[in-house]
Amino acid sequence: MDCFQRLEALVDSAGVDDIEEATALLRRFKGRSREVAAAIDEFMLDFMTLVFVVETAKQVSKSRSASLLAPGFQSLSGW
Repeated sequence: MDCFQRLEALVDSAGVDDIEEATALLRRFKGRSREVAAAIDEFMLDFMTLVFVVETAKQVSKSRSASLLAPGFQSLSGW
């Protein structure tokens, strides 16, 4: 899998551990030009924002699911 296909896969999965791998993949392109460095920095900022949003949404979903289930379990405990 080439570098760009792997980056696409990392964007699709958007996990916290993927940030380090994306950084390592893009490191080989740094220093070629200011434009490339700026594009890499912009991509990484966008990617880290995506990961933050995905991880936050997972946490919110878990906490809301727990709060929705909690009242149901409380009514069952009176049996």
